[in-house]
Amino acid sequence: MTDSLEMRALIIDSANAPLRLVSMARPTPQAGQVLVRIKASGLNPLDGKIRAGQAAHAHQPLPATVGIDLAGIVEAVGEGVSDWRPGDEVYAMATGIGGAQGSLAEYAAVDARLLAPKPGNLSAREAAGLPLVLITAWEGLVDRARVREGQKVLIHGGAGGVGHVAVQIARAFGAEVFATGAARHQATIEGFGATFIDRRSPVEQYVAQHTAGEGFDIVYDTVGGETLDASFKAARVYHGHVLSCLGWGQHSLAPLSFRGATYSGVFTLLPLLTGVGREHHGQILREATRLIEAGSLRPLMDPRTFTLETAESAHELLGSGAAQGRLVVDI
Repeated sequence: MTDSLEMRALIIDSANAPLRLVSMARPTPQAGQVLVRIKASGLNPLDGKIRAGQAAHAHQPLPATVGIDLAGIVEAVGEGVSDWRPGDEVYAMATGIGGAQGSLAEYAAVDARLLAPKPGNLSAREAAGLPLVLITAWEGLVDRARVREGQKVLIHGGAGGVGHVAVQIARAFGAEVFATGAARHQATIEGFGATFIDRRSPVEQYVAQHTAGEGFDIVYDTVGGETLDASFKAARVYHGHVLSCLGWGQHSLAPLSFRGATYSGVFTLLPLLTGVGREHHGQILREATRLIEAGSLRPLMDPRTFTLETAESAHELLGSGAAQGRLVVDI
């Protein structure tokens, strides 16, 4: 930077346009906000959808700086902020939605309620890979389904972003965990402590094998489509609870109704879009930090590193589906 009041950021001008590195004015924190000097920006599939103009639900018009997750250091605080002070290390899902500047930038002014102290045993890069997937998993398992000891929990997509975190949260709360995935992900899923189920297996087969036909207490679908339909058939009779963070298609509820089970949708963006419930996002990250620092939760990271200058390659990898874990851009 040539001017202390400026910063570098990446801009997407229109759908599917290249990332453009620019110098722009550094934001000033308003009342209730914190200015964060960003150390790392986590990438999510939603970032790719926003870039492609395929995420109307995110309300992020282009041109824009994308990036939802961040980890960094508090640089300054706005009026009315007393919980944070310059120098604090933080992480959050706080940017890049609803018209807000994203985290592919050197600084961002964010709502102080969304922040949590960065786990002491994680690097900024590791912490930046967690917020969206962690909050999504937590809202489903803990807030909606009240996961607890003695339950049998099935996670669809157990090696994915939300899935691998959901496996660890369920285990930390004492549940017996099962997870579906491709054969190449078996070692990863088992490494997180879940019983692997090949995603090609018929639902009736694994329900019979692992629950004696009764069904799972909690089924979390992180895949959508036909996987959500299978989830309805996998729920425990009367007491089963199906969750989905991708329940956006047309589905018949009959299989779920015939089992007397329940369903909850998880839409993690609501607090960012409406302003309601932002404190809870910060609370979730604080609670999860305790699990992280206790060694019960860790992110699966892709080993490749990226910077603002090479972030285009990170986005290409994100779109290819070939990432081997969470993708993060070092700022």
